[in-house]
Amino acid sequence: MTSDLLAPLDLAFWNIESAQHPMHLGALGVFVAHSPTAGAHAADLLASRAVAVPGLRMRIRDVWEPLAPLAFGSATREPAPDFEPLDHVRLHAPTADFHAVAGRLMERPLLRGRPPWEAHVLPGEDGVSFAVLFKFHHALADGLRALMLAAAIMDPMDMPEPRPRPAEAPRGLFPDVRKLPGLVRGTLSDVGRALDIGTSVARATLGVRSSPALTSQPTGTRRTAGVILDLDEVHRVRKSVGGTVNDVLIAVVAGALRRWLDERGDGSHGVAPRALIPVSKRRPRTAHPQGNRLSGYLIRLPVDDPDPLGRLRTVRMAMDRNKDAGPNRGAGAVALLADHVPPLGHRLGGPVVGQAARLLFDILVTSVPLPSLGLKLGGCPLAEVYPFAPLARGQALAVAVSTYRGRVHYGLVADAEAVPDLDLLARALSEEVETLTAACGS
Repeated sequence: MTSDLLAPLDLAFWNIESAQHPMHLGALGVFVAHSPTAGAHAADLLASRAVAVPGLRMRIRDVWEPLAPLAFGSATREPAPDFEPLDHVRLHAPTADFHAVAGRLMERPLLRGRPPWEAHVLPGEDGVSFAVLFKFHHALADGLRALMLAAAIMDPMDMPEPRPRPAEAPRGLFPDVRKLPGLVRGTLSDVGRALDIGTSVARATLGVRSSPALTSQPTGTRRTAGVILDLDEVHRVRKSVGGTVNDVLIAVVAGALRRWLDERGDGSHGVAPRALIPVSKRRPRTAHPQGNRLSGYLIRLPVDDPDPLGRLRTVRMAMDRNKDAGPNRGAGAVALLADHVPPLGHRLGGPVVGQAARLLFDILVTSVPLPSLGLKLGGCPLAEVYPFAPLARGQALAVAVSTYRGRVHYGLVADAEAVPDLDLLARALSEEVETLTAACGS
């Protein structure tokens, strides 16, 4: 294993983190237990297998070397000389509520002096299930990379051999002078793109009404919830109305927010929160090169529209416009601006950027890919999996969604004090799918 500099977006995630707003991804997997001791056995397996996974032994170290001016203030991802898997895998006491424990664990930032990931094994009080909460810092892995790291310590799967790919040379502290002319041309092009993105961001902040329920003062508390939907029902809606599965899943969020706001008395009239929809710019077979490769689309969720099919049409048209423009332009591509900031700028400006997230979007709605093959741990099949996204400063709610073995899993993360009724929003998601299905005559 060798060390390499963090990509600009990784460095941004590393520096905008605070004690009340940790920047780790999460996933809560629920397994069918073959015996009451299955959870303890799973913890032993995770610890023993982690040693053999190079990506799990990588720590992040700050760079303050005056002789490396281009990297001064950056950070490197490098092997940890004293990696101890038992520091990262913990077996908890049996519980009757996996989400209650997961919420408390999601509050805690990962320790920055060692590889930034954890696995928490939660035996079920019923003795027939256990859960594992994985946490990965966003600077270590994006959603796809985190999935690969977690899958590497699960039971082996019969997977097709990956196609060979050219090796990516490690990034040095100084650029190759032979590439300078091309770098200059690329920089000029990037400046124009950055201006386009900046203009789009400015436009996106005009004339927007969100809801106080989606914003909060930082409390550092967390609550999680999960919802399972039938993927066949989502497909029936998609085939009836058109668009993509993702369009339907985003429209379900818009409808659920409307129900939830009305039920809690906040009102949905005129509310059209800005949703950031992250877009991965890497392909699954090229997920090994470390570093986040993310852009995004920004859309206004039609929460104020009383017609469920009207909400879906609005979402579909907004997503089509974003796709026509591409992931490199528009307000949702704001993450790409990280490439234009020097390392020291990330270091000094990280806290300011973290506080500005609420100015850019009101809610995150992200999709996390999962393999279609069934996953197992210690021979116990994975039955449910709820992805969790980081909660940005000033925001009360983040939504992540994955499809796994014919079912849709929504993972909700909220500020526990700002959203004490997260279970009501979870219920609203299920009700909205039923409403859409009925509206389509299915």
